[in-house]
This record gives sequence, structure tokens and C-alpha cells, in this order.
Amino acid sequence: MNKAELIERIAEKVQLTKKQAEEVIDNFTEAVVSTLKAGGEVTITGFGTFLAKQRAARMGVNPQHPTEKMQIPAVTVPKFKAGKSLKDALKS
Repeated sequence: MNKAELIERIAEKVQLTKKQAEEVIDNFTEAVVSTLKAGGEVTITGFGTFLAKQRAARMGVNPQHPTEKMQIPAVTVPKFKAGKSLKDALKS
């Protein structure tokens, strides 16, 4: 499912226009991103938790020159941890 299909499905379920459903999705995305940037996490009970994790700096191999080592810098990456209800729904 892509964003357009998600918008269409939400619009049908909640009886909103596609434009209103798109605004809901955009605002949700913006809220999650801004919270993660601030170092917080977003928990939706039963669905899961969005959080930002710090990946440590490490040594790696240059793919263009496999014999050459290179430093890979530390980076913050998004993570999603599925909630119990979501996991249980997928098991059946």
C-alpha cells in the first residue's frame, strides 16, 4: 500500500474527503518526525513505537576499493518497534 492508497482507505473509513485524509496523514507524519528529531518517541498503544536510535561510528570497507578501510560516521536512524496487538494480528 502506498500513500495514495492509504489516503483513499482512510477517506472511505472515516468519511472524509481525500484532501482532508491527506492532511491527516501529512500532519501525523510531521508530528512523528518532529518528535523524533527532538529526541522523543511516539507510542501508539497496540500498534507500536517510533523512536530514534543513535548508530555508533565504526570502521567499514570502501565498496569501490575493498582493501581500503574507511570511517563510517555516527548517525541517528529511525526505528519502529511493533506493539503486541500488531504482532498478534499478523500471527493469525
